[in-house]
Amino acid sequence: MIFYTVKQGDTISSIARNYNVSPDRLVFDNGLETIDTLVVGQNLIILEPDVIYTVEGGDTLFSVAEKFGTSAAQLRRNNPYITTGNELMPGQILVISYNDTPQNTARINGYVYPFISRLLLRRSLPFLSTITVFGYGFTETGELLEPDDSMVLEEARNFTVAPILLLTSIVENGNFSTERSSLLFNDLMLQNTVLNNVADVMRQKGYRGLDIDFEYVNPNDKDAFISFIENAVSIMHENGFFVNVDLAPKSSANQSGLLYSAHDYPIIGAIADTVFLMTYEWGYTYGPPQAVAPLNQVANIVSYAVTEIDPGKILLGIPNYGYDWPLPFEKGITKAETVGNEYAITIASRYNAEIVFDEQSKAPYYYYSSSGVEHVVWFEDALSIQYKLGIREEYNLLGFGYWNLMRPFAQNLSLLSARYIPANVI
Repeated sequence: MIFYTVKQGDTISSIARNYNVSPDRLVFDNGLETIDTLVVGQNLIILEPDVIYTVEGGDTLFSVAEKFGTSAAQLRRNNPYITTGNELMPGQILVISYNDTPQNTARINGYVYPFISRLLLRRSLPFLSTITVFGYGFTETGELLEPDDSMVLEEARNFTVAPILLLTSIVENGNFSTERSSLLFNDLMLQNTVLNNVADVMRQKGYRGLDIDFEYVNPNDKDAFISFIENAVSIMHENGFFVNVDLAPKSSANQSGLLYSAHDYPIIGAIADTVFLMTYEWGYTYGPPQAVAPLNQVANIVSYAVTEIDPGKILLGIPNYGYDWPLPFEKGITKAETVGNEYAITIASRYNAEIVFDEQSKAPYYYYSSSGVEHVVWFEDALSIQYKLGIREEYNLLGFGYWNLMRPFAQNLSLLSARYIPANVI
């Protein structure tokens, strides 16, 4: 696996020739729109095939996997354009292995909304251990507000990825309600109704775990929130399910504020089976321009978390998006637009921008002008994700998860293909 930074005059053909790889595969692995979509300063990931195979008549993924002593799942990861079925086309070229054979196993999770495109979902699933569906709410009397999760669950079964049901404070109008959360935390009868309804749905639909995602909890509800988590874990364990709790990114025990106060790392970490650190949103919609997940900030959160929680329970949060800010930034007025990481490259190409990789935050950014307005875009690429995964390995965390998988990010899948085998949770 090689990271290459595009220079003036580079083309896909010249880079492919220098590294003896296929131009088409270089485009595919990096999620480029066309063979001409290159931006000065852009980081490309280059995977160097070690063993390749030309498909013959009658071959299937399983037969080829058996022939080379690998798995059909690994063949899908090495050849992610194979998004469905096991039949192969004669003459098709398969990468059996790369020079970098993944040695590490990790729990890898992805969050999705039920309306994710089926093709995008199929491309992501071979790289996942679990997939978390966002999200289930509840009424004041305990009935569940259920999304149409049938397609995601069907595909998860097809790819043997464990689905996780996410419970949150979403209400009937689609918004989130601190008041609805507080009602749940302080009413044991309501809790039992909601949690037993959740367990019933999980059994019926084949969910394997529960994700508890309550943010901006009233500080006065801290103890009640923790009691709710204890109750949820008890009921879920009785029914054979595991529980994950999403935690705000704290760098100290006494960190105050509505987002942080109720998220007690040592207590929740001891109760839950796993926790997900939401280590992103330093750069956010109404905030000043900066990286969404600066490496130094992420490292601060993790270095504190491992002093309070068993690292073997921690999943590191990784963002799959960036922001485009109009300039100059005015607090309370400027609103950034969310952009996908691949679309960020499209914008840079369209406006002939030059990408810079910030050494402190370990994230890429660039400036461009449109209709007389200057903009700055911060986003993620394979190199910035590589640095974040280094934190996971430095602290020997259980794994990591992506918020979220609703936007394509082929470079990230290429990186995962070279680095990890997803742990089996089914």
